[in-house]
Amino acid sequence: MTDIQKKRPFVLVHGACHGGWCWKKLTPLLRAAGHDVYTPTQTGLGERSHLLQPGLGLDVFIDDIANLIFWEDLHDVILVGHSFGGITITGLADRMPDRISQLVYLDSLIVQDGESPFDILPPAVARARQEESLATSGGLTMAVPPPEMFGVTDPTDAQWLRERCTPHPMSTYEDRLPLRHPTGNGLPTTYIAVTPYYGPTTSSREYAQSRKDWTYIEMQAGHDAMVTHAEDLARLLLATPD
Repeated sequence: MTDIQKKRPFVLVHGACHGGWCWKKLTPLLRAAGHDVYTPTQTGLGERSHLLQPGLGLDVFIDDIANLIFWEDLHDVILVGHSFGGITITGLADRMPDRISQLVYLDSLIVQDGESPFDILPPAVARARQEESLATSGGLTMAVPPPEMFGVTDPTDAQWLRERCTPHPMSTYEDRLPLRHPTGNGLPTTYIAVTPYYGPTTSSREYAQSRKDWTYIEMQAGHDAMVTHAEDLARLLLATPD
């Protein structure tokens, strides 16, 4: 933001296997700068894991956040999507751009019209996840990866993730996202890529770099940067240009 004192609501959208809980280190830093912060959990995950069901689609994930924005009467939203959450914020930008001031993709997946998340993952990664899903849940969910896969190696943080991450609905990886507008829908957009690079986001990082109308930033952190480098991430978010 040009003026970091300007109060705007942040809506932080978590990635696969996570929930609103994953932003716990980051939210106090944004609130200390004077911003309202919302950390919803998408259906079937975290404290809403009891709502997991077969066939859960991307439209439900998008509705989860759209309903929050509507019922909380939020405007001028800075919408941050981490990892799989990038799919959700792309859908929201397409559906309700009038409520959003900025998009921030945090080491996120980015799809185009009609693509599914599996379409943009490296083929070997997609195949491994499908095979593991069939073996562990009959294809219902993606098993929770170890914390190290998310770049979290600190023993305390790693244990925190092990206790809270939940299997992710596999149907949301297979579902295709229809878009009425180009990805991002003309909104001011920043892509924050974490280094060392997270393999599943390769094509998304390359796409973000190709968008000359977007801001592309790299930061040294784990893929779960909000856990491993919350202070550095907060500084980037508070300085994100309009």
